[in-house]
Amino acid sequence: MRLKLFLVTILISIAMNAQTKYLEINEEIENGNFSNACDLIDNIIAKENLSETEIYDLEFEKERMNRVRLDFRKTSEDVLTYLTKYFPDADQDFLKQFEKDNSLEHMIIDGEKFYFNRSHRNLFRINKKAKAEKEKIDGDYVDGLDVFLEKYIPQVVKKSEELADSLISPIKLKLNYTLTVDKNVVPDGEVIRCWMPYPREGHKRQTNIQFLSTNCDEYIIASNKNPQRTIYMEKRAIAGEKTLFNFEVSYVACAEYYEIDPDKVNDYNISSDEYKLYTSERLPHIMFSDRIKKISEKVVGDEKNSYLKAKKLFTWIHNNIPWAGAREYSTIKNIPEYSLENMHGDCGIKTLLFITLCRYNGIPAKWQSGWMLHPGNINLHDWGEIYVEGYGWIPVDQSFGITNVKEEEEAQYFFLGGMDAYRLIVNDDYSQPLFPAKVFPRSETIDFQRGEVEWKGGNLYFNKWDYHMDVEYIE
Repeated sequence: MRLKLFLVTILISIAMNAQTKYLEINEEIENGNFSNACDLIDNIIAKENLSETEIYDLEFEKERMNRVRLDFRKTSEDVLTYLTKYFPDADQDFLKQFEKDNSLEHMIIDGEKFYFNRSHRNLFRINKKAKAEKEKIDGDYVDGLDVFLEKYIPQVVKKSEELADSLISPIKLKLNYTLTVDKNVVPDGEVIRCWMPYPREGHKRQTNIQFLSTNCDEYIIASNKNPQRTIYMEKRAIAGEKTLFNFEVSYVACAEYYEIDPDKVNDYNISSDEYKLYTSERLPHIMFSDRIKKISEKVVGDEKNSYLKAKKLFTWIHNNIPWAGAREYSTIKNIPEYSLENMHGDCGIKTLLFITLCRYNGIPAKWQSGWMLHPGNINLHDWGEIYVEGYGWIPVDQSFGITNVKEEEEAQYFFLGGMDAYRLIVNDDYSQPLFPAKVFPRSETIDFQRGEVEWKGGNLYFNKWDYHMDVEYIE
């Protein structure tokens, strides 16, 4: 039986650009004086006659600062302990050279320097000098996913050409998803509300979605009209016990591949509503800033063909923005700007940068995300789509970028117009409302892949629960 809920939709305004109307608060946040900023917020809430929305927004600024604190907990001693294997003489002055070029991400919080929790590992992904030194000690690392794709991609390209079809190589996948809330984070007997990622319908490469089971008798599967699709459950907390939410689902996934001929790419109908929607700004994260304009001018030049423009942008990001583990998106004011300032990013950051550059150049582009489910490489993942007139919407995985396939160029640029079958599509947009409506601020304000959890006392952030996906491949 499906759970019938009668919920009041609460209209919530979150200041996603981490700015308030109070200049003194903004200054304290920008300067890393988080404790002072929190005190100012508390005083303003106590003394001024604010609306519920204004109070909510200010309280979320406090929450955002707490999330930054959780992301930046490494000390210089922690970082040096890790680095001395590769740089035995490393000291405080040694760290500063990597701080200057932003390859060792850090922040001053209440007068103390803290490093991003993944900064020490990211250093060897971002900085070429550090990467080369690490390879001297550890040897050249061979990624299992790269090995898999080097064999897989040429097979898909060949089969697509043989069958003259863009959809090929279907596989059936069975997913077992579990979200586990830590014990005693919610009082005994209180209801825990849980949203988990669920496969979207309506995609050519993701079909035959079959709900199989759940450990809750009552649940809601959101309709496909929700761009970020969920399965929702409730359970009561039991003192001293973890709370488990689980479901199983199966579906069939295909690889998709288009070999784009630039000479067959037509002009857009720039007066159409769809074209205007997917080439427009969407603040705060899709913004045609001066930095975006300068990069575009440098990379695109006088190119007129929309596909070749996209190819130039795809290539530039691949060559200049290395992948690195990212802080939580809810703590970043403008994701593409953050990427260009720091010259690195994870899959979602690189995707939003690509989308923004495409839109600025008049190429319709949009978000898509969910999971990558390659054997031995199961993880959250983001990618996108662009519209190429004459071909339609085609997939683009900027994070996977130019492959190492030693074949023709179309195989190297497989992920500019192609996608492997090992994907779970959950989201066709970012920062969209969940169903049923969430009352408290989301842990992830952009994406939806891990899940969301709350109770009447507030949101449960990621440090209060965990998630896990088991995948069975049914050929």
